[in-house]
Amino acid sequence: MLPEFELNGRIAVITGGGRGIGRDIALAYAEAGADVVLAARSQAEVDDVAAEVEAMGRRALAVTTDVTDSAQVDRLVATAIEKFGQVDILVNNAGVVHFLPLVPLPGGGPESVRISRPPTSPVTDAEWQHVMDVNVNGVMYGCRAVGPHMLERGSGKVINVSSTNGHMGVPYLSLYNVSKAAVNMMTRVLALEWAEHGVQVNALAPGAFHTRMTDNVWTSDAGAAENLAGIPMGKHGDLRDLGLLAVYLSSPASNYMTGQIVHLDGGRTAK
Repeated sequence: MLPEFELNGRIAVITGGGRGIGRDIALAYAEAGADVVLAARSQAEVDDVAAEVEAMGRRALAVTTDVTDSAQVDRLVATAIEKFGQVDILVNNAGVVHFLPLVPLPGGGPESVRISRPPTSPVTDAEWQHVMDVNVNGVMYGCRAVGPHMLERGSGKVINVSSTNGHMGVPYLSLYNVSKAAVNMMTRVLALEWAEHGVQVNALAPGAFHTRMTDNVWTSDAGAAENLAGIPMGKHGDLRDLGLLAVYLSSPASNYMTGQIVHLDGGRTAK
């Protein structure tokens, strides 16, 4: 392995680390030599991933965390520093999606397997706030909690998990797309604020990947066909691809890279 891609001795904190993208990033980090702190609302899920990491010979810590609660995010980072002495990498991965038109549409709106509920009423304040609390506030809380530590040390890598949907308009995803566009802008602004202090901030923007959050898309022939039609490579991505890209963004190999939104999408955003 090229030494610039190694993560030996690095400590990574990963939110949403109990399954899907977070799990695969954690396993790729462990393979590259990092120890990991896994955060999610489900203790059982992060315990399972922690066991997988430890089976690879790396240290792991599982911390139940709701990223919509800033005090819990502060505690997560403080616990990681207390346990391991430092945090070198933060991955803000926790996310949620609602697939709904903003208001009911004439004719009934989408007939898609992806809708979060029957679109018979406008998006509620609670639905809007929930997406913003997880996808935007959770990222801000993570950056705010780890920022002083990284800035004081003069080094660190922050990866905010965004989406191709933060770059392009998609019907019925106004809540999700707006939240990911906000993540992209937060990434760029913090990259500028922290660049001269040795801390890089980038965003990883996946396209179509099969996770539990998107399971109802890929298990339906109609949903899968609809998604694949927009991907030039004609297939969804492998979660390990995201883990490998996260390793690059967290390693010395990317030390000259900051403020970038890196799309991994089979060519979707090239059109």
